[in-house]
Order: sequence, then C-alpha cells, then structure tokens
Amino acid sequence: MRPNIVTEAGVPTRLSQWWESIPFLTSAVVVVCGIIYLVCLLVGYDSFDEICFSASAVISRFQVYRIYTSILFHGSLLHVLFNMMALVPMGSELERIMGSVRLLYVIILLATSNAIFHVLIALLVAYNPFKPYEYLVNECAIGFSGVLFSMIVIETSLSGAQSRSVFGLFNVPAKWYPFILLVVFQLLMSNISFLGHLCGILSGFAYTYGLFNFLIPGTSFYSAVEASSWLSSCVRRPKFIVCTGGNSSGYIPTSQNSTSSGLLSGNFWRSLSSMMPQREVSAQPTQDSRFPGRGRTLVSGMGQAASAVPSDSNLQARLLENSSPSHPLDSTTLNNSQQLPEGRQSTVNNAATAATVVPQHQGSVVSDEEIKKLVAMGFDKTQVEVALAAADGDLNVAVEILMSQQG
Repeated sequence: MRPNIVTEAGVPTRLSQWWESIPFLTSAVVVVCGIIYLVCLLVGYDSFDEICFSASAVISRFQVYRIYTSILFHGSLLHVLFNMMALVPMGSELERIMGSVRLLYVIILLATSNAIFHVLIALLVAYNPFKPYEYLVNECAIGFSGVLFSMIVIETSLSGAQSRSVFGLFNVPAKWYPFILLVVFQLLMSNISFLGHLCGILSGFAYTYGLFNFLIPGTSFYSAVEASSWLSSCVRRPKFIVCTGGNSSGYIPTSQNSTSSGLLSGNFWRSLSSMMPQREVSAQPTQDSRFPGRGRTLVSGMGQAASAVPSDSNLQARLLENSSPSHPLDSTTLNNSQQLPEGRQSTVNNAATAATVVPQHQGSVVSDEEIKKLVAMGFDKTQVEVALAAADGDLNVAVEILMSQQG
C-alpha cells in the first residue's frame, strides 16, 4: 500500500492565502500606506511638517488637506508596520460588516472628527486662563493610529465583551480598554501623540453612541456609489464587499478569550497585531446605519452560539417583522417556510414560541440594562425584546438575529 503523504503549504502559498482573505478596502489602505512610506524612503523625503496634522496650520492657513494626508504618512518602518498590523484584523472585520464603500466613508468621517476634536482641545488647552500650554497647537502628528483607536472603540462596542485582553497579559473591563491602551502606549513609547490617540477614542465613542447619525447616509447612497461606472472594476473583484454585507455565514471572531492568552501563546501575537497602533505625532428605527451588513457580530467565544442560529436570514427577518401587534406570528408559515436541519429547526421553533410571549414575560428572562444596551446601538426596542426572547435571553444570539434582520 502507498503511504499517505501529508504536505503543508509553503510560506509563499500561506502568504498569498492570507492576503486574499483581507477585504478590498483594508488591503488597499495597507498598500497605499506601504507604497507612500517606500517612496518617501527611496527619495529621502522627510519634510513631514508639510503634510502632518497641525492645529495651527489648519486654523491659520486653512490647510484642511493635512487632515487626510497625515493619516497616510508614517515616520518609520516600525510605525507603518505596527499600524498596518493593527488595521488588518480590525479593518477586515468591520469591512465584512459594513461593506467596502461604507467603511471608506466611516474612515473619512472618523479622520475628520478626530481633527476637529484635536483642534478644539488644542485651542482650549493653549488659551485657557489658568495655565496656557501652546505646545499642542503646534504639534505635528502623522500616522493612521488615530483612526485605529476609533476602530478599537467601535469594535469593542460591537463585540459585546465584558472584558478585553491587553497583549494577552491581563484583562481589563471593556469600557476602559481603549483608555488603558492609551496609557500603556504613552508609557512604553516616546514621540507619540497623546492627544491624537485621545481624539480617536472620543470619535469612536461619538460614533458608537450615534452622535454622527445625521452625517451617515442611507444604504441607497452606498448602493448608488457601488453601481457607478468608475467603481465597476473594483466592485467586480472577489475581495470587494457591498454595503449590504459580505459573507453572511462567516464567523468573525474579535475579542480574546478572557480566560486564556498567555505571554507565549498564539493569542499574544493576535493581541499584539490587533492592538499595536503607533502615532507620531441611526436615525432609522429598523436599521442601525452605524453597524449594518450581514456579517456576523463581533463577539468573543461565539462559536457555539453562532452555530445555533439559523442561517436563513430571511426566516429571521420574517420572525421579527411578524412579531409586531399588527402582524401576529404565523407559526404555520414558519413551519412550512424551509426544511432545516434538526438542530436548527428546534432553534427556529423555540424562537417562534418565544416571539408569541407577552412582553411582561420577557422581563423575567432579560434585564432592562441589556435591552437599553441594544437600543443604544440603534435597534428598535420592540425588535430587541422579540430577539432577546427568541434567543432565550442570550445577548449574543439576540444581536446575531438583529444583525441578520438588518441585512
């Protein structure tokens, strides 16, 4: 008999597969930042004071272009490597949920809001009547890490995790996680912009709490952009993700397991790659315009919960829509809609039963705090209550159902 020979893919093959797994916009940002750094290195360009973000230059000379050029330039090889290593996991996950065009708009929005916060705080500190400090007004900041800190806040909010791991060394409460990173980087690294990172955190929280909802267009805007002729070649690429969401069945993990992550374990490198930024200096009741799409929600340890949720998003949508008082749930329609595997069929039946429960019974399953948390993310309160009842009080599964319904 001929023995079985197991061969492993070579490094080039693995790198190619890894690169192909990165969505279109995220990979494009990595390429653009990498090319800009290499060109600057080859031609010896180091006049970053001409393109960096400076509050004084923006105010006195109205050089608004600095808001966007500053995020594409980096001061050193480690600077660009760390920022791009952090961008790949977070950007990929958010792009699969939002879509490529929508994420590009969000990045521009975050960069703009970061700059506005930066200018306001710098002016407030420089001209306060107690102890003026003008250094921040003249600070020259470059790098993508301001946007990365905004992404960290958004990702942490989407994950629903109660704690996050810092480099696999220790866990901190999720709500304090961005600020812990801010302090850690400030202590460990020199010549970085504390204000730039802080403004990124502020922009992330403003976005998460819906303060930018009036600036976020509807799905029709992104669909019109995707349908334009000048973007047709990009849309046809396999890595491009439309605004309605990408891989609806793909599980997207983000948060590290709070019970693991040793210094020498693989989770340490995952933590390092996703949490190492460096910087030198909805309005609609049935759809959350901030976190749209069909991608899986960003939840730690959701392998089992994700497998228990039906993959038929249309069935989930009908479940939520038919639960309103004017459209009572038709159990016959659910039973005859689609033949599902036994495990998934039981989940659908449980969801259908839970959807018919009077709202007073839901209070015994879930707390008002969980309902308020999902409502704060932009979901309709009635749909939140139904989804939580359908998920038997499991917050993660409820978010799965709501996100699938939004797609």
